[in-house]
Amino acid sequence: MTLAAIFLGLLLFGLPVAVVLGVSAGAYIVLTDNTVLFQSYMLQLFGATENYGLLAIPLFMLVGELMSAGGITARLIRAASVAAGATRGGLAYVNLLANTMVASILGSAVVQIAVMSRVMVPEMAKHGYSRDFAAATTAAGGLLSPVIPPSMLFIIFGVIAQVSIGDMFLAGILPGVLMLGGFVLAVRWLGRTHDYPRAAAMSSSARRRAVLDGLPAAAIPAVILGSVMFGIATPTEAAALAALAAVILGRWYYRELEWAQAWRAVVQAGMNASVILFIIATAGLFGWVLVFEQLPQQLAGALVALTADPFVFMLLTNVALLLIGTVIDGIPAMIMVAPILLPIATGVYGIDPFHFGVVMCINLVLGLLTPPVGTGLYVASAAAGIPPGRVFVAVLPFLVTTAVVLGLVSWQPWLATALVR
Repeated sequence: MTLAAIFLGLLLFGLPVAVVLGVSAGAYIVLTDNTVLFQSYMLQLFGATENYGLLAIPLFMLVGELMSAGGITARLIRAASVAAGATRGGLAYVNLLANTMVASILGSAVVQIAVMSRVMVPEMAKHGYSRDFAAATTAAGGLLSPVIPPSMLFIIFGVIAQVSIGDMFLAGILPGVLMLGGFVLAVRWLGRTHDYPRAAAMSSSARRRAVLDGLPAAAIPAVILGSVMFGIATPTEAAALAALAAVILGRWYYRELEWAQAWRAVVQAGMNASVILFIIATAGLFGWVLVFEQLPQQLAGALVALTADPFVFMLLTNVALLLIGTVIDGIPAMIMVAPILLPIATGVYGIDPFHFGVVMCINLVLGLLTPPVGTGLYVASAAAGIPPGRVFVAVLPFLVTTAVVLGLVSWQPWLATALVR
């Protein structure tokens, strides 16, 4: 209880999550007079990041930065517009399809919402859509990023659970497709209700040019998924290959990537990755203190006394994670909660780790668009120039859809494990 009180107090005070984790661990050691633990403090801090799989995080971020700088992302969006056709709410479908393509490269929901909002919100507003709906659709598309591989959350869960990150990527494919299908149905219903405009019809020559121009860009997600699925490369190696492909396409094929832009992309990816890795380091330290206090064992005993049914345990976990996700971002929440709940799920209830990982990721991603923290919500509202509350109201149908998919995956484990097995 001492550790929880310190953590919540510092978090409510407004300190960054990484600082809260590190300071809470140190304060707990002092208050409980276990100062001998300080001898291992720095060792635990650095040991949390000593994992080869974590190298994929800065590399995937670099791929996203290089794609934006080299015009590759814009070409994927134009290629997605071909599939929508002259349908009612066509630009919303384009938004979702483009987000799906970009999700298979960026792997970070907040980065994806920031990138896509700059492109899609002004475009949809120009064609007669409300800025609320444009921002909400773009933000909802960002929910696909932590589920459709590659995913930062999957990489971190794979490292924590000591399971294959490549298999985690496979486990996310079917739930990701279900989420995309649900979003398409939501757009179709909203399009009929609000009479959204039809997409402009493209000539056959324009459609052909957009597809041909986007085909080379599609090679990047193909490199990532293909090399991992067929065992050619690890996710980290696949990220490096994708970064090389982004440089080649942007610099010598599309001729839009300058060396100065490439250097800025490297610096920006390094800065973004350093924030995540710092959180991972301090969360590892915090988790070490939790284990010392035997919190996982105490929680396991309480849950077993409450229910012996794995599905009921999953429902209780979903409720807890939804509450956690509203106040803590997905990555630090995953790092803090997974080491506590995973041993209970697998050891006590016999739940498959891939199934549990997918459920955790879908659940925590809902927190990106729910107050009071809702990082993705604020990113989308800033890009659209409207209050976060209006974006939240507009995004509710997509949140409900995601919650339905979460319930299905929690109930039917094969939706997450079929491709892995």
